Amino acid sequence: MADFDAEWFAGRLGDRTTHGIARETAALIRNGVLPVGSKLPPVRDIAYALGVSPATVSTAWSDLRRHKIIEGRGRNGAWVRTDRFTARPERHMSGGNYGPGILNLAIAEPDVALLPPLGAALAHGARAERLNSYERVRILPELEAAVRPGWPYEPGAFLATNGGYNAIYTLLHALVRPGVPVAIEDPTALRLLDILEDLNVPILLVECDGEGPLPHSLAKVLEQRPAAFIFQPRVHSVTGALMSAGRLEALGDVLASTDVLIIEDDGVGDICEVPRISLGRRFPDRVIHVLSFSKTHGPDLRLAILSSSATLVEQIQSYRSFSSGWTSRILQAATAWLLNDPETATIVARARDVYKRRREVLAEELDRQGVAIEAGHGLSVLIPVMQENYAMVTLAARGIAVHAGAKFSLGTTNSIRVATSILPQEKVAHVARSIVLAADPARTDKG
Repeated sequence: MADFDAEWFAGRLGDRTTHGIARETAALIRNGVLPVGSKLPPVRDIAYALGVSPATVSTAWSDLRRHKIIEGRGRNGAWVRTDRFTARPERHMSGGNYGPGILNLAIAEPDVALLPPLGAALAHGARAERLNSYERVRILPELEAAVRPGWPYEPGAFLATNGGYNAIYTLLHALVRPGVPVAIEDPTALRLLDILEDLNVPILLVECDGEGPLPHSLAKVLEQRPAAFIFQPRVHSVTGALMSAGRLEALGDVLASTDVLIIEDDGVGDICEVPRISLGRRFPDRVIHVLSFSKTHGPDLRLAILSSSATLVEQIQSYRSFSSGWTSRILQAATAWLLNDPETATIVARARDVYKRRREVLAEELDRQGVAIEAGHGLSVLIPVMQENYAMVTLAARGIAVHAGAKFSLGTTNSIRVATSILPQEKVAHVARSIVLAADPARTDKG
């Protein structure tokens, strides 16, 4: 590979601003002038040749790293990683295409057989108020009326969004300045880590136990003045832990003396049988509460609702105006119909019971084979293992796909996340036996 010194490099960059350096370096990579694998000159050498500060070049390099175009830093320098320029959620996109014959327990998704039928709801949605208007409606009145009675506090405003992760992505882009840290519980949903890494903000990890984020860990992290703290009230989508009311109040006590945005991501939704909880009643001006209906009523509804103060909702809605500007009135009205339909409520309650039983059946089978876990709540269980790589390979060899715990954390992990929501009854014994073997390399298969 050819060497590219700083003088050569500087001679091909006309714009000496941070954005200009990033943009023109990307163009050199895109056009093949800097091939994949090329080592870039040291930051200080480039800065000297360009007549700018090293910080200017470092910031440009950070932007290229964020888009996964270059990699490396420090004494070893940076090098060209790819000539593909599309940002991608690395954790989410790294899942394999497992093909036929593989039991895919990696994705904690709802069982389609347990979701309510959408025909009547969509027919109602097709008659939605002001259908096909370009008016940017935040939320249809009938949907707001359907969700307000069960909301965990009285918010200043509601906003319908295109799903829970769309809500988080949008509100973070609207409210968090570039470079300002964001605190988040550890472990957390892999999609949330993808979103934060795409934002290129420092990620501050808050330790958790079986009741949720630890107050003393949150207090320590708050010393670094994050812009926001993201956590999952009620059920944690990775661990299945249920947040206690006492823990929620303890977190509120820690947050009381700050101005940190409090982002509550209730992604599992009413799969959980316990009531919704929120710090919104204590901090209505800075809590943003997000409730998704994907797990309970169907992912193709693409619908979640967030609540906050009228001021914050207005800022989030303003950012949305760069794109669609509003969530489909058809889907909003269909969701309202489902929330008001007694038969749908019965279906959701039955699904809740079935998911609970599936978690319990796997936990019982594992216990019989010598591995004790908490059945927890939600659509999956987190299982400790001795070595993640060994566990993943062992399960794959037995026709089972799961997620490694590393996908849900920036720290060191030794666990696997197993989706129980779609685990067939006739496969439970095989899955449990496979997990037992995967959890500890010292075990051997006796048959």
